[in-house]
Amino acid sequence: ARSASDGLLQLAAELPQTRVCVVDRQHREDEFRAALGDRLHFGQGAVTEAAALPGATVVNGIVGAAGLAPTLAALYEGNRLALANKESLVAGGPLVAQALAEGAGELIPVDSEHSAIWQCVAGEEDGTLERIVLTASGGPLLGLSADELRAVTPRKALEHPTWNMGQRISIDSATLMNKAFEVIEAHYLFGLGYDSIDVVIHPQSFVHSFVEFCDGVVKAEVGLPDMRKPIQYALTAPERMAVEHRPFELAGMALTFEEPNGSEFPCLELGYEAGRRGGTAPAVLNAADEVAVQAFLDGGISFPDIFTVVHDVLEGHDAFMPADIDAVHEVDAEGRAKAAEVIALLSD
Repeated sequence: ARSASDGLLQLAAELPQTRVCVVDRQHREDEFRAALGDRLHFGQGAVTEAAALPGATVVNGIVGAAGLAPTLAALYEGNRLALANKESLVAGGPLVAQALAEGAGELIPVDSEHSAIWQCVAGEEDGTLERIVLTASGGPLLGLSADELRAVTPRKALEHPTWNMGQRISIDSATLMNKAFEVIEAHYLFGLGYDSIDVVIHPQSFVHSFVEFCDGVVKAEVGLPDMRKPIQYALTAPERMAVEHRPFELAGMALTFEEPNGSEFPCLELGYEAGRRGGTAPAVLNAADEVAVQAFLDGGISFPDIFTVVHDVLEGHDAFMPADIDAVHEVDAEGRAKAAEVIALLSD
């Protein structure tokens, strides 16, 4: 947990055998210490140590680049990692790939799209996967003109039609930057080149992604949008656990698909550009986007300016292969600083 909260205390009380990690010391430290005693651990290092506990199943839902260290620790220890932290693969993809190759860990994605792909390729022979098609809802701004996009308010951009998500990921869904990140993730998860990873707009969000095999057969995972399903599968795979669920009714359903419009969603191409450049380019992409999105939410820049900020920062970055996590964090800091500079110029 990132902060001392009543919810965390309640959960800790319900699970008395658990270790509780809090990244930042808060004003309620004494209260937490009194309630939890030696079960309480502070600092980012405590979270990383917890991820490396032998035999653990680690669900990494940390927000931001801080999730990379626990990801690497879990994989090197040989744990199963249910990964919901995008930055681990977007910012630290080369390091995660190395950890998977050198450690005995297992990585199962929690993202609905990547979970769909994971389930579609389960049991298939290596080398038979030919193409991935990621689906995107298009967000709340689908079909707006350039003038309309410039007038978009944060409130409007946060009104996602399908998923109830946090602020940054909601804005990233509106720009399709979130899908750009997912393209990079898919590259590292499934080993395909960027020319073999496509994106289609699917406003209904019932088809969670497609895969195409070398014989032309296409598989898809289809169902109601519900994050409980990919989370559960990541914990129980390859087994499935029976739970109560709403039946998926096909009768009367209309599903539509269209190519993303490059002028409407220019951020998507930035993801492909950063992915093809490789190395630290995706880390800079992620860092600049986080700063740009916050500036938009704070009213400092317009919605289309998010693309401008990220584009300018990415163009000015000389990508290299990171040797360790410190290099990733340095690039992350650089990307944030450069983004702030571009935002200051746009605001003048």
